Amino acid sequence: MKIHDIPGFPNPLRVRVVLAAKGLLDKVDFVPVDLPGAEHKRPPFLAINPTGTVPVLELDDGTYISECTAITEYLDNLDGNPILTGKTALEKAMVHMMQKRAESELIDAIGIYFHHATPGLGEALQPYKHPEWEGRTYWGEMHREKALAGMHYFDSVLRKQPYIAGDFFSMADATVLGGLLFAFYAQIPVPSALTALLEWKERVDQLPAVIQASA
Repeated sequence: MKIHDIPGFPNPLRVRVVLAAKGLLDKVDFVPVDLPGAEHKRPPFLAINPTGTVPVLELDDGTYISECTAITEYLDNLDGNPILTGKTALEKAMVHMMQKRAESELIDAIGIYFHHATPGLGEALQPYKHPEWEGRTYWGEMHREKALAGMHYFDSVLRKQPYIAGDFFSMADATVLGGLLFAFYAQIPVPSALTALLEWKERVDQLPAVIQASA
């Protein structure tokens, strides 16, 4: 298998955590994609993923799987022993519910702020981020506030349970972790009052899968 991505970025981190948790980090080849140079927005890359996003999983038979959730589902269920996406019907429902919230309320909101209200990754990507739109800075700032609200929400969740979707580390945790990495790049600090979220971050940063994925 191959993973088309760039190390140290939020969404690639999500999948690298999954690979580490499943003991697959040394079973894949990583193909670097130049995001600052907008390689993912050009025809050769769009031929494998029309949405122009990373990461992309390439299977040995030539199949390409994009979207972090889809990649996680495939990798987690490859050996018939899912540990990140839930085993029971209730676990699966909770993981997918919180996964969706982690995307819409945190990582996606930060992405919109980063790309529309800051210089983002630089000039090469600006043509793809609607720089002519007069309202883009307001749109970005609005999503910064949404991201902060998302942080408050997940803090409230973590005051009641150890992980985002319940009692075990799941792909929803990996998504929130990626969101907080994105927040760091976008200079959106986690408010100090959100002690449950900050304590969770310290705890998951010490998980072997996260350490391996971040190396």
